[in-house]
Amino acid sequence: MRNYQGVVVQQLGQGSQARGGCGRGGGAMMDLKESCGSEVSGDNLWPSSWQLFAYRSTLHGLRFVFAYGPLTLRHLLWAATLLASLALLALESAERLAFFFSYPHILSMDAVVSGSLVFPVVTVCNLNPYRFANLTRNDLYHAGELLALLDVHLRVQDPHLAEPEVLEFLAGRANFTGYKPKPFSMEEFTERVGHDLEEMMLYCRFQGQECSHRDFTTVSPLHLFFH
Repeated sequence: MRNYQGVVVQQLGQGSQARGGCGRGGGAMMDLKESCGSEVSGDNLWPSSWQLFAYRSTLHGLRFVFAYGPLTLRHLLWAATLLASLALLALESAERLAFFFSYPHILSMDAVVSGSLVFPVVTVCNLNPYRFANLTRNDLYHAGELLALLDVHLRVQDPHLAEPEVLEFLAGRANFTGYKPKPFSMEEFTERVGHDLEEMMLYCRFQGQECSHRDFTTVSPLHLFFH
């Protein structure tokens, strides 16, 4: 029975009935009372502490191994399954630990100051990724919405917030009446409209020697220019 509280209540009920049945015999049936009392005490239906622990445990399958009642084949099958699962868990854990310790590891570290360093890795990028003055009508047609300059209808977005020179520039190049768009390449657009480090760099000196934009490599991940 899985509900041990029900077992306890059932036992108490049977005990009460047994005591009541023996009590009806009166004083003349002393032998019967003694025999009934010994029978009730011998048939103890209380589960053991270990069975209660197994029933309340969150380990899957443990309560079926130590279920209340006589030992059956079902108990043995659950015990074999639980032991096999624990063995596989221990085997996999040991294999992972062995794999972890198979790599060399350093327990101490010494810091050594180098007398000279190679040219450092420095990333230079402009806050504005594209040069506004280099935009063409074809650029605005294909990338105007991406640049937040035009809306989905290819009209100037929020003209009341734009500066007068920006509105003047867009008024001439954002007029697409009768315009036939040309093929557009985002990579070519980035290389042509992106900022040039030669125009951005004012001065460069490293370890007493002059350096220039030629000492940097230009990369453009995600269509952005980094030097």
